[in-house]
Amino acid sequence: MMEFVKTIVYALLIAFGVRTFAYEPFNIPSGSMVPNLLIGDYLFVSKFSYGYSQYSFPFGLIPFEGRVFEDAPERGDVAVFRLPANPSVDYIKRIIGLPGDRIQVIGGILHINGEPVERTRLEDSVYVDQKGVTIASRQYREVLPNGRAYPIFERYGDQGPHDNTEEFTVPAGHYFAMGDNRDGSQDSRFQRAVGYVPAENLIGRAEFLFFSLDHTVRWFEPWKWPFAIRYGRLLNGIE
Repeated sequence: MMEFVKTIVYALLIAFGVRTFAYEPFNIPSGSMVPNLLIGDYLFVSKFSYGYSQYSFPFGLIPFEGRVFEDAPERGDVAVFRLPANPSVDYIKRIIGLPGDRIQVIGGILHINGEPVERTRLEDSVYVDQKGVTIASRQYREVLPNGRAYPIFERYGDQGPHDNTEEFTVPAGHYFAMGDNRDGSQDSRFQRAVGYVPAENLIGRAEFLFFSLDHTVRWFEPWKWPFAIRYGRLLNGIE
C-alpha cells in the first residue's frame, strides 16, 4: 500500500513540475484567434519561454513580484497571459506591440511606429462560432516588420467598430496584444477591458496543438470524438 501511495505522490509531483516549469495545456473557448486557433482546440504552452512569475504557479501558490529567468516575447508570438483587470482569467492573443512601440489601426490596417504592416488579401473563408453559427469573413495575410506572417479575419471588412483607433504607446514593461479575428476580439485596443499586458502577467508561448474537437461535441462526450476530431489539426505548430 505504501509503495502505491509513493507512486501516486511521485506522479503528482512530476505532473506539477511539468505543468509549472515546462508545458501547460490550454483550450480555446472563443473565436478571437480564428483562423489560426479554433474553438475546441487544445494546445501546449511553453512555460519556460518567457521565464517565470507568480502566475506560473498553479493557484498562485508562490506569490512574488516580477519575473525570474525572464526572456522577452518576440513580435508575433501567440501568448497566454493573465487578464490585467482580473488575473484569475487566462487570455490568448498575438503579441503585436513591444515596449515603446506606437500601435494604431487605420482603416483596418495595423500600423507599427507610424508604418503600415504588409497585408495581402486571401480567399474569403468561414468559421463556426460558439453557438455553431457559420460566419463568413474576409481573410488577409499580415506580415509584421520582423517577417512573422499569419492570416487574419476581418468579418466586417475595414469598417468594423475597431478598425480605426487612437495611437497607443506601449509602456515600459508591457505588451500590446491583439486577436487574429480582428472584428471578434477583445484585446489591448480595449483599454478598460484588457489594456496593455504587463510582462509579469505572461504565462507562456503557444507552441502546438495536441487535440481539437469541432462544435458538435464536448470533451466529456468521448463516444462522439471519432466523428468530431479535427484530425488535420493534430500536432500542428502555431504560426
